[in-house]
Order: sequence, then structure tokens, then C-alpha cells
Amino acid sequence: MSNTQVDLFAKVRGHEREEQLRAAREADLLPYFRLLDGPARPVVTMEGAERIMLGSNNYLGLTGDERVMDGAREALETYGTGLTGSRLLNGTIPLHIELEREIAEWIGAEDALVFTTGHQTNLGTIGTILGPGDTVIADSGDHASILDGCIQSKAKLRAFRHNRIDKLERALERAAGDGGGILVVVDGVFSMEGDIAPVDQIAALCAAHGARLLVDDAHGAGVLGARGSGTPELLGVEDQVDLRTGTFSKSLASCGGFVAGNADVIDYLRVSARAYLFTASAVPAAVGAALAALRIIRSEDGPPLFSAVLDNARYLRDGLEALGFAVVAPQQLSSPTAQLDAPGVLNGEIVTPIVPVVVGDDWKAVLLWRALYDAGVFVNTALHPAVPPSGALLRTSVMATHDRETLDRALAAFESVKASFEAEHGPLPGPGDH
Repeated sequence: MSNTQVDLFAKVRGHEREEQLRAAREADLLPYFRLLDGPARPVVTMEGAERIMLGSNNYLGLTGDERVMDGAREALETYGTGLTGSRLLNGTIPLHIELEREIAEWIGAEDALVFTTGHQTNLGTIGTILGPGDTVIADSGDHASILDGCIQSKAKLRAFRHNRIDKLERALERAAGDGGGILVVVDGVFSMEGDIAPVDQIAALCAAHGARLLVDDAHGAGVLGARGSGTPELLGVEDQVDLRTGTFSKSLASCGGFVAGNADVIDYLRVSARAYLFTASAVPAAVGAALAALRIIRSEDGPPLFSAVLDNARYLRDGLEALGFAVVAPQQLSSPTAQLDAPGVLNGEIVTPIVPVVVGDDWKAVLLWRALYDAGVFVNTALHPAVPPSGALLRTSVMATHDRETLDRALAAFESVKASFEAEHGPLPGPGDH
């Protein structure tokens, strides 16, 4: 038997991305970890220059709202900089109770539970509800936090191709023979391509097969539906979704996460979810900011913000398509229960605040990102394995607080960059190529 010891850290040297990372750093082409020098607003100062921010999840623009900032300040002054303990022990304050109650009312659930981060919300909820004898069925496009929760649960994982209802039905049929309970987990709005899950069809299949349904609406809550409570509301199936999770780091202008559902399930998570029990409570300022943002969303000021962000998304999408970029088509709301009079719905179609520009090749995506960055526009870059092979894209996103003049400046930058980029690197995918 060999006594040769394997170096645990050997894997960090010579990995498949090492050469690409080195080359990107040397050429200053790395699109990640760029430094923001001020608040996350429609136009930001980033690394010493003014840039139009098309890479933020600040969908309603509330991070700069004085009411939200006042909520954070008041919590800071009342409770200090941190609570230095878990919710179970010394980390619960009245703001937590108010926030959980108001989230439950907003979502239309019996109860809600607030976690310190959105990632912990999915990890704690999925990893606690499921066990080794159960089956979890997940969309292949689901967020990493969902996959992490599935892995932690040790349940049997069955994945189905993104938004393919026929593949979901096949997975449910096969899961019937697995034994144990079945949980289907989908994003409400998928974070990379911005498309909406057909939650109405998914809920019907779950009911037919005796499965429970969890919708992670991180990118839908605070944006979609007449009262902004998210995808299930927009599609008219709120009462058919068992659990809903979301984050505060998007429309709610803070940091944290929540799960909402039946009171007995939430009570079980409250005393059983390790990601909730064994982590420090969120800093009071984050809780105060989220509560203030939620109250704005639920007030008469909410619907105009939903309309503004969704109208801006449609304007940017249409403008990019007119310039010859490959962008996703508006999504048709085919559900008979859909809210066709909800903010942002036009002729039965909607465009979410996430507007991806399909590039295809990883290096082309990085080079196009850099050209836009130098032209004063910041966007996000999604490369494999975050997207399928040859599916690299630039993920743009808008805020309610973007004005048309700013979006027109961004579109002008896209137009100028496209012409020079294609002259040097060849054509980019165009409308219809996605």
C-alpha cells in the first residue's frame, strides 16, 4: 500500500479555467470583480469612470430611495451594527417579526420565515423539507442555491430540460416509483435568460401526481403581478404553489431571503433548518431596509414602479433587436388565469427586467463586454458552465429608475460597439438566431 500523500490543493493548479483566467487578467478582460465606487444607481461610478449600469438586480431602484435608507438608518440607530447571534438565540428583533408577517400577507401565505441570505433560504428550506427517501425534480436552469439544497438533502434528484413540460411530466411519472415524497422546484423567473416558468402548467402536473411545488421567485417577486408578489400571482395560481422563496437583494433593495407557505411547514423550518438555526442573524440595517422597501411595494407607489421597470425592459429589448442583436422574444402569457391587465403586460405578452444578448462564443462575449465597458456601459457576462456550451451571453437588466435618455445612450453605445466589433471579430448572432 502506497504511503504517498495526495496534495488536497493540487486541484487548484492546472484546472481547466486557469489559462483562460490568466490570459483574461493579463489583457484586463476579466468581466468579474470590477470595483463599484458608489451607490448602485442607473448611472454609477465604476473604477473611476461614469458607466450606465445595466448589470444590477436593483429592479425597482429602491437602494437609493430615502425611505429605504431611512429604514436602514433607524434600524442601525435602534439595534446597532449587528446582532451577534442566531435567530434562535439572541438574534431576533421586532423588525424580523414585522417583516415576516408582512411578507406572508403580501405573498398570500399563512406564515413566512426570514433567512440571512437568499442562498441560505433555498439551502435551508430544500435541505430540510427533503430527506434521503424523497425525490426532488428540478428544472435544469434552476439557480445554484436550489441545486445545493437538493444535494444537501440527499434526496434522489431528477432534472428536466429547461421549461419542457413534457420532460417534467416524464420525471413525475418515474418519480412515482421512487417511494417517499416528491418536490418540484423551479425558478419563477430564470436569472440568466429572464424567461418565466409556466407555473400554471407545473402546478397542474404536481397536483395530478401528488407532488409538492416550490417556486423560487427571487427575480419575480417585487416585479410581476398587480401587487408585485411575483410569478404565481401573474399566472393566477398562487393557491396552487406550496412554498415560495425569494431574496431581498433584488427588488427589496437589501440582503437576505424568505420562505412563505403553510404555518405548520414554516414552524417546522423554524426549529429544523440548520441554515437558519446556525448562522448569525442579518444586520439590523438590512432588515430595516427590506421592511421599508416592502412597504413601498405594497403601497400605491408600487404599481407605477412595476410598470416603469417592465416598460424599460421592453424598450431596451426592442431597441437591441432593432440594432441587430439576438435577444429573447417577449413571453406570451398563455395561462387562462393570467393577469392580462397587470403592469407590463402588452397584448398578452411581457418582458421581464432581465434582457440577455446572445453572443455564443465565450471569448467573443468577453471582448464585447470589454468594448461596452470602455464605451461606458456595464453589463454582466455569463459563460459556460453558467450557460450551455456555445451559449455565452451578456445579461443586461434594467431598473424602474432608468430614464429613456439614459437607455438611449446605452443603445447608442451598443450600436457603435457592434459596428467596430464585427469589423474586427466577425458577425454576432442576430434576431432569430436565439
